[in-house]
Amino acid sequence: MQITVNVPERLAAEAKTRGMAVETFVEQVLQQRAGEAAGGTPQSATEVNDWLEALARYSDKIPPLPEVISREWLYQDHD
Repeated sequence: MQITVNVPERLAAEAKTRGMAVETFVEQVLQQRAGEAAGGTPQSATEVNDWLEALARYSDKIPPLPEVISREWLYQDHD
């Protein structure tokens, strides 16, 4: 793998503007990109809790499933 000369300079400049070490900044960027590649999966415990809270926010409005799920029930909204 080859890295062009301006990439390290741009990374160093961006890290400096954020007040971070280059290594820390690169690690953060890679973690964010890995999360995006995994479908935006939350990375920290706080993010996981926030995500679960958002999922559960309207769970009381979800109608219960019937005891038996039939083909007719699955396709009840289709003609």
